[in-house]
Amino acid sequence: MCCEVARQPSPDRPAGPRTEKGRPRARAHRTLPRRLFGETCPVAALSSFLTPERLPYQEAIQQNFSPAQIGDSFGPTWWTCWFRVELTIPEAWVGQEVHLCWESDGESLVWRDGEPVQGLTKEGEKTSYVLTDRLGEGEPQSLTLYVEVACNGLLGAGKGSMIAAPDPEKSFQLSRAELAVFYRDVHKLLVDLELLLGIAKGLGEDNQRSFQALYTANQMVNVCDPAKPETFPLAQALASQFFGQRGGESQHTIHAIGHCHIDTAWLWPFKETIRKCARSWVTAMQLMKQNPEFIFACSQAQQLEWVKSHYPGLHSQLQEFACRGQFVPVGGTWVEMDGNLPSGEAMVRQFLQGQNFFLQEFGKMCSEFWLPDTFGYSAQLPQIMRGCGIRHFLTQKLSWNLVNSFPHHTFFWEGLDGSRVLVHFPPGDSYGMQGSVEEVLKTVANNRDKGRTNHSAFLFGFGDGGGGPTQTMLDRLKRLGNTDGLPRVQLSSPKRLFSALESDSGHLCTWVGELFLELHNGTYTTHAQIKKGNRECERILHDVELLSSLALARSTQFQYPAAQLQHLWRLLLLNQFHDVVTGSCIQLVAEDSMCHYAASLSSDIRSHGNTLLSTAATALCAGEPGPEGLLIVNTLPWKRTEVLALPKPGGAHSLALVTVPSMGYAPVPAPTSVQPLLPQQPVFVVQETDGSVTLDNGIIRVRLDPTGRLTSLVLVASGREAIAEGAVGNQFVLFDDVPLYWDAWDVMDYHLETRKPVLGQAGTLAVGTEGGLRGSAWFLLQITPNSRLSQEVVLDVGCPYVRFHTEVHWHEAHKFLKVEFPARVRSSQATYEIQFGHLQRPTHYNTSWDWARFEVWAHRWMDLSEHGFGLALLNDCKYGASVRGSVLSLSLLRAPKAPDATADMGRHEFTYALMPHKGEC
Repeated sequence: MCCEVARQPSPDRPAGPRTEKGRPRARAHRTLPRRLFGETCPVAALSSFLTPERLPYQEAIQQNFSPAQIGDSFGPTWWTCWFRVELTIPEAWVGQEVHLCWESDGESLVWRDGEPVQGLTKEGEKTSYVLTDRLGEGEPQSLTLYVEVACNGLLGAGKGSMIAAPDPEKSFQLSRAELAVFYRDVHKLLVDLELLLGIAKGLGEDNQRSFQALYTANQMVNVCDPAKPETFPLAQALASQFFGQRGGESQHTIHAIGHCHIDTAWLWPFKETIRKCARSWVTAMQLMKQNPEFIFACSQAQQLEWVKSHYPGLHSQLQEFACRGQFVPVGGTWVEMDGNLPSGEAMVRQFLQGQNFFLQEFGKMCSEFWLPDTFGYSAQLPQIMRGCGIRHFLTQKLSWNLVNSFPHHTFFWEGLDGSRVLVHFPPGDSYGMQGSVEEVLKTVANNRDKGRTNHSAFLFGFGDGGGGPTQTMLDRLKRLGNTDGLPRVQLSSPKRLFSALESDSGHLCTWVGELFLELHNGTYTTHAQIKKGNRECERILHDVELLSSLALARSTQFQYPAAQLQHLWRLLLLNQFHDVVTGSCIQLVAEDSMCHYAASLSSDIRSHGNTLLSTAATALCAGEPGPEGLLIVNTLPWKRTEVLALPKPGGAHSLALVTVPSMGYAPVPAPTSVQPLLPQQPVFVVQETDGSVTLDNGIIRVRLDPTGRLTSLVLVASGREAIAEGAVGNQFVLFDDVPLYWDAWDVMDYHLETRKPVLGQAGTLAVGTEGGLRGSAWFLLQITPNSRLSQEVVLDVGCPYVRFHTEVHWHEAHKFLKVEFPARVRSSQATYEIQFGHLQRPTHYNTSWDWARFEVWAHRWMDLSEHGFGLALLNDCKYGASVRGSVLSLSLLRAPKAPDATADMGRHEFTYALMPHKGEC
């Protein structure tokens, strides 16, 4: 802690050294910080053992410990080193505050009497555990502690930089383990001096209060002799006199709320997050015991559920502090999910699972949505929030905007249907404040709604990788409580904050539509396999619930799989955390998430979900006629007639045109009874002598050039051409993709300047299925020397769109693959599907707000329409998109190298489709 202050000159000296503006010049005074700890004593005995597993406490203490000493190294990354620390406190220390001073690389958790008691980490400024705040005569002076050290830092173990892929061979070291007497009065003096100097610097040379702060610090140094503790009270009295001078009634009020943002997975795996929660929350709990006015806000039901399972004693204590109002669950969601990519149903389930958990475990639901660190916020969120009992929303991520500064910190946000919520962005633009004067002053200066509201949030505590608040942070904030020249600072709660904001809300502005983050738009595309798994598993769980409901309606004997569905939904919701489904995570996390999706494990979403689907379908089929109970189910809310590949004996398939009612099913009595509808025109496939291919089903006519590009797409009934004159669609394009820093997160606007069309060779296009119920053509395309693509272009009878089944073998570095469709349509707005609706975004760059949306997100479709005609681009697993001018572009694959150097490498399969249509979207 800094303690460089000025001493008053001696009487026989001139008035003292001054700057040209007459201000006292500081002289270094470094003795006091060295007095923070007094006598020290080595630990009586130290031993350790190393394990690659994250063992429970009771299992760990049964292992064979070997003698250890200060300076020992351990590792590698992701392993755990357990230390047994035997202590004997000297009798001479009776009446003193005694700490275990522990400094090591990695993250540590102190265990005492079988329970976790303190998290320790150098990065989080927690390097000592308070054994006793005053050693009593009868207290045990010998005890044994265990310290569990995770071989990773607060922010993972990146090799060379924070977001680099983890260094698998990183070494860790124990550098300090000893007992020491801690002088609390010295600590208080250091806090006071730090704050006074912060005020002097922050208020500036033209401010009277700034001079008063500097001169108070100067006087404290004059009267305080670090070698004579009896001089400390006089110095403290000087500080108290300064901080006791109150501000006026009009002062801005800062609501300081303890917080510890913990990414559920990011630069570390899910399993390490469980321990991060324990380390962080047990530390916060100790602070609650020592500071009854301290309130700690905690989000993410999944993390609390982990603590309940792995640390039941800690969970019980958190429930007790929740009853006292000091531990406050917030957010109402299962995890802090991404705000763009999850479906509407998945977003509702985030609140359903989260609110139910909070109600069950803590007796109340949340009234505020808490999502400080995700990469944009869907325009549908206000309606979903209000439907789930949420009226308030806190975030700060839009302060990261690369182009435009968001104009408000407190405002009403209006969604697609007109639903409104009260939103607050902490003006300090952070959820990891530390209580400094600089941060307090920034909170007031930054506020863009001065005059409209006089209250702001101040979230303090180390975050992202955990850690949380410290006693020093609390001491700073309490000292600044109501001091002239500064805003009023009060330890507060989310409820008090939003109550104050609501009482002040009469003049607040309203923002309508999405809260688009002008950064991190590469996350719409990175880790395509995770995004494909997300989309497919969302569909599977929807279908399981539909079929199970139909089966239950048909027979009360059917057992609705409620418990299994809750388990699968929670897995899916976990993967929708904002650093997982977005792909901005390390390889270990990506592998874990793919295991949650994959169809190879009995407990994953695909295999378990498909088993539940089969069970429900079997119940529906009971008593139905047909070969082997074959049933075709339509899970969409409209009647469908489509070409399907039905199974035949021996594993083969045959094409059939089938009709199934809305949200219903139809048995197939016999293969011969499934016939194409006669009025429908069959698909005609013609290959010309130049190698081009035409597919025509009477609804649309598709023409491909000899390399597979789309030269014409005609809506037959109107004769309207959808492809721009002189242009080609299905044009693959490659871009250089080198962000400034956030590799997996960002795609920068300058990548558009590097556009390179991928050109195929004539003669590679061949006819696949020759017509009738289905016609197709396929081709191969060498994207680069390292990457290739194959595609089948498919048109079915009666189908209004043409499909592009695509397989890519992708082995690139910092490249971005897209596919483009120039449309013969002119419109200043394009339409994109979002959760439970759609919104429009500009197709031009008139303003900086338009230009900042050069890469946007959508769900299953986007559309460009003018009066009477439009063109829609559909997809089965993609999210990144853009429409510039009249060109529809779908983002397919990226190749970032941090934090996962293997991201997106390998084989990919996906399908997109193109549909011209009458009317507007």
